[in-house]
Formats: sequence, C-alpha cells, structure tokens
Amino acid sequence: MRYPLFFSIILFLSISCKKTTKDINPPTTTVSMTPQEIEYASGFTIKNHKEGYKEIKVTTPWPDTKEEFTYIIYPKGTKKPLEFPKAVFIEIPIERVVVTSTTDIPMLEYMNLEKKLVGFPHTNYISSKKTRTLIENGTIKELGKEFNLNTEVVLDLSPELIIGFSSTGDTKAYDLIQKMGIPVVMNGSWMEKHPLGRAEWIKFIAAFFGKETEASEIFKKIKQEYKKASALAKNRTSSPTVLSGSMFKDTWYVPGGNSFIAQFLKDANTKYLWATNKKTGSLSLNFENVLEKAQNADLWIGSGNATSLNQLKEKNHRYILFNAFKNKAVYSSTLKIGAKGGLLYYELGPMRPDLILKDIIKIAHPELLTNYEPYFFEKLN
Repeated sequence: MRYPLFFSIILFLSISCKKTTKDINPPTTTVSMTPQEIEYASGFTIKNHKEGYKEIKVTTPWPDTKEEFTYIIYPKGTKKPLEFPKAVFIEIPIERVVVTSTTDIPMLEYMNLEKKLVGFPHTNYISSKKTRTLIENGTIKELGKEFNLNTEVVLDLSPELIIGFSSTGDTKAYDLIQKMGIPVVMNGSWMEKHPLGRAEWIKFIAAFFGKETEASEIFKKIKQEYKKASALAKNRTSSPTVLSGSMFKDTWYVPGGNSFIAQFLKDANTKYLWATNKKTGSLSLNFENVLEKAQNADLWIGSGNATSLNQLKEKNHRYILFNAFKNKAVYSSTLKIGAKGGLLYYELGPMRPDLILKDIIKIAHPELLTNYEPYFFEKLN
C-alpha cells in the first residue's frame, strides 16, 4: 500500500524542522585543520582547504587500476562545498560507522572509537576481546558476508559512513548502498608496499572522526618502535637465510621481493632468498623451484596455518626435505586464534608492524631483544 501524500507531508515537516533548528542553533562543528603529514603510505592523500573542509584521495584502491576516489569531508550542519562534482561528500564527525575489514578494528580501538561501530560483515572474523564484547551484547550487528552485505540490515542501522574495500574492483554492493544515501569510502591500506605504510592508514580513518591528532601520535610511536628495532638488527654482522610461504594445491606462493613481507625480512637483517625479485605480490612457483633455492635456508618464517611440524608434514610430506624443517626452525603467525576462529595476525598485524618486526628479529637474532616475548609468530614443534 502506498501513501505518497502522507510521506510528502512528513518529508516537508522534516525538512522544515531541520531548517528551523539550523537557523536557531548555528552549527559549532569544525573540521580539524591539523596538517596530516603522510610519510610512508602511498595510496591516499589528505589536503586541507582554507574554506574549512578536507579533500581525501584514494589513489590505489585495488590492483591494476587507474581509478581514483575523492572524498570531501565537511562539518555537519554547514554548507556542502560545490567544487568536485564527482566526489563523495561526507559530513563529520561520524557517529555511526560500518567497516568491512578486520584490519579497521584495531584502528578504531586505538582511537577509542569502537563504540561508533554499528555493523560488520561476518563478525566471527573479529578477534579483539573489546570489540567481541560489543558484538555479544548486540551493539554491533552481523551484516552477512563481504560483497554480499545485507542491505536491509545496513539501512536499518542507518550508519553515517561505510568503510569498504575491494580486492578485485567489484563494488556492486557498495554502489547499491551509496545510491540509498549512505556514503562509502574505499580503504586501500592492504595495497601498501611498506609495513609502516599500512599502519599509517589510521590517519585516513581518523579524518572521518576528527581524531587527526590522536592518530598522528599513535603512528609516531609505532614508527619509532619499528625504526628502533630495525636499527638494532642492522648492527648484527650475521644474517640468516629465510624461506617464506607454503604450498596451496600444486603451487608454492612466496612473497615477492618488493612486498611488505620482504620489507619486514630486510628490516630484520635477514637474507630473504627472493629479495631481488621485483614483484609486490606473491610469486607462484612449483615445489622443485623452491626446493632448489631454499633447501638449505636457515629459517622458514610464515609456513601457512599448520599448528605443528607433523601437521605440516601431513599437508605435504616433501616439506621434510628442507633443512629448516629438519632443524625445527619453522615459524607460523597463524596460531593465535580469536574466540570465533579469527586470526589475530591478520587483524592487528597491519596496525602493529613494529610487533611483527620484533617477532622476526627475535627469531633471526635471538641474542637481541632479550626481554621481548613474540606476539604473533610461534615455533612449530
């Protein structure tokens, strides 16, 4: 049944009330014009405009694309800037947000914004105890699976912003939601080549909540810890050789020499066996290629999701041919699992590259960081 006249009246009254309120109570919200220096991240920029709004560009949302996104953020209750006809306009600060990647969860928590989160797709992926408490008490709603968001639930939640991501360029679900009046921004942090570049996307998240100062301080401390650890490792004259990755079906995927994993291994003063390769993603190799190059590697760091050497051997009995396996020098980052099966490494790791680096240094140079307990990586026994 339709009630066009009824809804027209309600809409008119709503607009009239908003206009009256605006006239009586002028907005006091302002956009923080604190300069945001971007040091390591290459996938986004933030520009302050003297008129009191910010222009954010995401330049690498997913692989092999020239598509860019422009977002204009301006204070709630003020006039929307008229330039940038193709931009997405967002009134800030945001009070109700939906994010779609677990890597956004620690960023919200570090800025004490987790209570602004109202929905997430596939909440079982979330490991953080703090955010899991909000899920269990019903504050954060289940939105279904990625790229198949339950639009009915999303609309019912009325978020002011959705922070999405895409690994393929498929944004159909987000496009539909945006047509319904909910702005969507794309987070491309996972595309960064440097570990600190990934962590620096906290500044991107912060801009929508007016938390620029807090984000800068958080990142500054993480950067300092990372660089301090790297400087310590560089003083060592010995560098163990490292194998990484594992088999999936008939293919062994190893990190490319320009990947963020390779950067970790370089900064930990190890000799990564594929360091001269120029690829930023993974290399697809057969078992024989890897065995020929890495049979005598000192360490195997990042061995997949096996929880023991026996389980690793069951996945592929030829793994026993590697010296790292024989010497029990195999390490996995997938052993710490959240209450519902989410992996802590994939959730918190991008936000805390300093901890990942320290873990690797502890493995490669055990005489360093003597009082440090590894946070993500564990030896397989």
